[in-house]
Amino acid sequence: MARIPKETVDQIIHHADIVEVVGDFVQLKRKGQNMWACCPFHHEKSPSFSVAPSKGLYKCFGCGKAGGVVQFIMDIEGTSYVEALKYLAKKYGIDVQEEEKTPEQQLAQNEKDSQFIVSNWAKDHYHRLLLNTDEGQSIGLSYLRQRGLNQATIKTFELGYSLDQWDDLLKAGEKQGYERKYLEKTGLVVAREDDQGHDTGRRYDRFRGRVMFPIHNVSGRVIGFGARTLKPNDKTAKYLNSPESEIYHKSDVLYGLYQGRQAIRAEELCYLVEGYLDVLSLHQGGIKNVVASSGTSLTDGQIRLIKRYTDNVTVLYDGDAAGIRASLRGIDMLLEGGLNVRVVLFPDGDDPDSYIRKVGDQRFKEHLDNASQDFIQFKTDLVSREAAQDPVKKAEAIRDVLQSIGKVPDPIKRQVFLQQTSQAFGIDEQVLISEYNKIVRTSTGKASGSNASGGGSSAATGTSASGNARPAPRPMSPEEEAEALMYGAMPEDLAGGDVLTAPKEDLEPVPDVLEQCEREVVRLLLLYSPQPLAPDVSVAQYLLQQLDDTPFKTGLYADLLHLCQEELEQGRWPEVRTLIQHGRSDIRALVAELATEKYELSPNWTTHQIYVPRELDLLQTACDNAILRLNKINVERELATRLDALRHPLDDATMMEHLQTIRLLKQMDNQLASMLGTVIPRASM
Repeated sequence: MARIPKETVDQIIHHADIVEVVGDFVQLKRKGQNMWACCPFHHEKSPSFSVAPSKGLYKCFGCGKAGGVVQFIMDIEGTSYVEALKYLAKKYGIDVQEEEKTPEQQLAQNEKDSQFIVSNWAKDHYHRLLLNTDEGQSIGLSYLRQRGLNQATIKTFELGYSLDQWDDLLKAGEKQGYERKYLEKTGLVVAREDDQGHDTGRRYDRFRGRVMFPIHNVSGRVIGFGARTLKPNDKTAKYLNSPESEIYHKSDVLYGLYQGRQAIRAEELCYLVEGYLDVLSLHQGGIKNVVASSGTSLTDGQIRLIKRYTDNVTVLYDGDAAGIRASLRGIDMLLEGGLNVRVVLFPDGDDPDSYIRKVGDQRFKEHLDNASQDFIQFKTDLVSREAAQDPVKKAEAIRDVLQSIGKVPDPIKRQVFLQQTSQAFGIDEQVLISEYNKIVRTSTGKASGSNASGGGSSAATGTSASGNARPAPRPMSPEEEAEALMYGAMPEDLAGGDVLTAPKEDLEPVPDVLEQCEREVVRLLLLYSPQPLAPDVSVAQYLLQQLDDTPFKTGLYADLLHLCQEELEQGRWPEVRTLIQHGRSDIRALVAELATEKYELSPNWTTHQIYVPRELDLLQTACDNAILRLNKINVERELATRLDALRHPLDDATMMEHLQTIRLLKQMDNQLASMLGTVIPRASM
């Protein structure tokens, strides 16, 4: 991967004004110290998206998106860290010289860059042929017009046409100075072979007499082409795609994602269709949050692409029963990827493209709203209809639905789906739970067996059949096992793994007290390090001295504490502006969360002489309380560990050592409680 020198990165971040950058995408209005707008990442009526110019960060208090100026470009454009830096460098006129690569790395980069350049030129060439040649206009453009596409759509998707000649592109490319080998590597030109499969040395165009659909990656670069023949009774395939290359991997590409990514994020929904024309017609009809798998089976890479922009997918089916059946596995993969999946069916004989042209944009949108249904419910209805009154088929249909429910990683969603399935089939929910657990045990056992023999996937080791990483099954505690048996699970179902029990009241998770205490210490260190508490004593010096090398138990807070210490050791104060650009996304998210406040004091309070003390005015108290609480919870944890040890057989010497330590810990706990002003229970006196 290309690397940009740190000095250049620092220069980019120094010049990039977050208000200017964010202002290119949303309209910001000042309120207090910060700027506010409706969030560009999700729908909302009142602004909850805040930009703090002094800290160089943004945060949405609705959807939780947060970070610095580089992260904003990564989020809004769906780009990598390096691509976001290059975007900002271009905006601010900063020359990016990447660090020197090895000859092999430089050669590989040159090869990829050359293929990008050739692909972009080919796209422009095909587009010119479509608009400016007699053949392109009479055949290609005429076809697109017949399909209802207007000039704006043709331009947005950069559609084109390839002349019905053997070597038009080859000759034009070489005339422009493009090397033949790159025309071949991108699949635009093909080597002619003899009957024995030997290269004859002759070359010809892959695409001839076809409408061309350029395929873009998420950053807008052309990486390949889809092409449709317009010849009647043509014996070749109706659609022909570019072959795999160094820049084009069809399993990691979705047609229309580049043009629709902003709409997908704004609508919090992605419509998934099959073909190029489905995308084009819906996009032209105002439904821009649409992508296509381009006729290929859905892949894990494509699912991960969708999840970068939304958790919600609606699959649009053409109503053909055989086609729906063939697509069910792909939807199971969507469920396994953690996406919320809905389905819309169209009348028999219609696909999304034909239906929107038949009924118009408005009625099409109404159909999407009215016909949309949850996939599990859709599948339940589908298989139950097919089973009709046949008990054997009905049992198999139920198991089929349970297989799909098993793909859902969220246990709460699984429980809801089981309740719905129980009602749909008229089967007792406990029976379904028991059958579900058997299916999970069986699939886990098969996976473990195949893994032991050296092949296949293993659910027990955390890998699904589709290659997705999944958590390894957690053994049930005795209490959970007893509860599961109470709610109807069979003993053989409890051999380990993701067993479901009947629903019970939802409980709010209790925050870990130690984690909260460590969080408060790093928050004060991050926000107030240079602030003086006493002559020659800063907040950073005081906190680190009081911590006295106390190890943090929470990994993320320990890492942020270490980063703050590193900054201090380098003679710099830890600053939000710096740490918000860190390479780790969890660090960036934590820094943004710690550094933003949803509410600001109204200036009217000052006008009316209402004084509210600020945290800045009470830093000594805040630091003291943070350290005291952290020490107290650590003492309480150690005390609990020692008391627990007394429940086990111990020799006399070890018993006495534990008792002495317990007395000391109780004294320390009482002292800390007194300093904090907390009430000490009589039992602990």
